[in-house]
Amino acid sequence: MNTTTPVVDHYCVFGNPIEHSKSPQIHSAFAAQTGQNLEYSRELVELDAFAKAAADFFEQGGNGANVTVPFKQDAFEFADLLTDRARIAGAVNTLARLEDGQIIGDNTDGVGMVHDITQRLGWEIKGKRVLILGAGGAVRGVLLPLLQEEPALVAIANRTKSKSEELARLFKEFGKLQGFSYNTLPNEPFDLIINGTSAGFSGDVPPVHFGCFTENTMVYDMMYGDEPTEFLRFAEDMGVTKLSDGVGMLVGQAAESFRLWRGVEPQTQAVIEMLSKRS
Repeated sequence: MNTTTPVVDHYCVFGNPIEHSKSPQIHSAFAAQTGQNLEYSRELVELDAFAKAAADFFEQGGNGANVTVPFKQDAFEFADLLTDRARIAGAVNTLARLEDGQIIGDNTDGVGMVHDITQRLGWEIKGKRVLILGAGGAVRGVLLPLLQEEPALVAIANRTKSKSEELARLFKEFGKLQGFSYNTLPNEPFDLIINGTSAGFSGDVPPVHFGCFTENTMVYDMMYGDEPTEFLRFAEDMGVTKLSDGVGMLVGQAAESFRLWRGVEPQTQAVIEMLSKRS
């Protein structure tokens, strides 16, 4: 009789704050769906203690981790190896321990967003004029996968023009980009508008020209919540009917992390519906 206790692999998400994270629910659902034996926890990390927390986790047998704000740059520095998309993004949201003990860092945010837009929503990116709002780490993390879909143009608008121009310069080899401030952004229609700012946390909306929206514009907010975001409400007032928040991106980036860790690709739709009260 075999009484060997099954090996349980350990994963976690690092962040501060972290109590709001839905990652444990998502990965537990993926594990149940794919028959994987794992445990997944939240880890609150002091703001100056990421490297020690991550080192302790992996030294104690941890297999992999997700990383959320404000530690994606810390995770980038912590990793022994980087995937190309993490290196280009300058940020890491997924860590994995390899067989030789080295830690590899990846960035699955952009893949998660693009998959949600093109596969779940069925929106076309190739050949489209895309406007992305914001020039922080969230936007930098998604630019490469977005440009790999071959849009006609990606315009980056930000309060500080120099930051959007810097991003356009950094990614210019991957596609056609232009950087603007909100004040210099042309009052012209776009096919797809992506909000990558955190303005919604304070109930604000990025100051985008009304002329950037048409009834055919597709609007995607990387943020999500139990209710439509302020930016989605604003877009709806502009007559937009194709609207989505970022809950599918959240699940999509988690699915890509899960695939990297476990070698199996989970289905996302049922998990999105589980998380979304408006499904």
